[in-house]
Amino acid sequence: MKETLSYVLVSPYTIAKSRTGGVIARLLSRLDLELAGAQMIAPDEAFAREYAAYLRGGNSGDISLLADYVEQKIAPSEGRRHRSLLLLFRGENSCGKLVDICGHLYAEHIDTDSITGETIRDTYADLILSPKDHGTVTYFEPAVITPRNQEDADRDMRLFARFLKGKENIIRNIAYSNPEKIEQTLVILKPDNWKYASSRPGTIIDMFSRTGLRITGVKVYGFSLSKALEFYAPVETALKEKLAPVFGRKARETLEREFLIPLNSRIEEVLTESFGSEYAEEQFRLLVEFMSGVKPGTCPPEKADVPGAVKCMILIYEGENAVKKIRDVLGPTDPLKAPGGTVRREFGSSIMVNTAHASDSPESFNREKDIVKINENSLCSIIENFLERRG
Repeated sequence: MKETLSYVLVSPYTIAKSRTGGVIARLLSRLDLELAGAQMIAPDEAFAREYAAYLRGGNSGDISLLADYVEQKIAPSEGRRHRSLLLLFRGENSCGKLVDICGHLYAEHIDTDSITGETIRDTYADLILSPKDHGTVTYFEPAVITPRNQEDADRDMRLFARFLKGKENIIRNIAYSNPEKIEQTLVILKPDNWKYASSRPGTIIDMFSRTGLRITGVKVYGFSLSKALEFYAPVETALKEKLAPVFGRKARETLEREFLIPLNSRIEEVLTESFGSEYAEEQFRLLVEFMSGVKPGTCPPEKADVPGAVKCMILIYEGENAVKKIRDVLGPTDPLKAPGGTVRREFGSSIMVNTAHASDSPESFNREKDIVKINENSLCSIIENFLERRG
């Protein structure tokens, strides 16, 4: 079967209730599909009307419910656009697999004890019928929307691509009462979270949700060698300052033990400047390789700007004291020194493979967001390239 592309749209209510991580965890841990792209979107009235009209053109029994929901809840209300999260998945039979995990909507009455929680909608969606007239819906929240077949997926994705073309990746849809107190911070879910199908990325997002901060931007990102070198340039100096003396001293102790002779402090200084510095530089090269999939010194210059073979997810969080709140949940660089309940204690394995990065100051955020071009997202071009290949 040919590789296809389909989508899941996470509803504004699901995002507002901080259920985003739970939904992503379900999708990533139970699918053999690749997460090809992700973007937070804020549909306008025209988009919602057209999307609802597309849904009404389908032949499923729950389509009218979904179409009404899009017009009422995906569309702006009281002049404010609402955040939805668009996720693209690539692989064989992507539509069928996404429908299976997202679940169906049941128009008939279902006894509470009959709900198993197996699908995303079992867990997060609500369809409440009138106790007097089971045909009357009193409350409806689908949690996610996904197309039933590839024809509908292609049609919907054309609409998404037209809407997203040229738009910034960061959503600005709320006016704060104290805007001077609002910060943004950047989080990277590192490559160790994406080696195999796992709930880890979603679980980490769920852990960050305890901060009460809003996610205003998301993108799937692959560091090129040049971008990884630029992003982690400040770390290179820090590693030399921190590691070179430590391993210079260890080298001196090893030589004294091996050759049974005392060595003076001058020898230790030479070892720090030579072996210690080289060790620190190698750790930096390994960090860059870990983040980009390419080790410095092994990449031809013409490929230095090409994204490597590993991927990350970048998220932008917004709110009061955003930098500190996120770093408190993240934990220290060394997972072994991180308190229980922090992301790095839970999932990190070493100082380098420590599962996530977060900006350490507003100044760092401004520098980092420019390097990864956070206002740009490849999701639109992924859709366009796929549809062009299909003809």
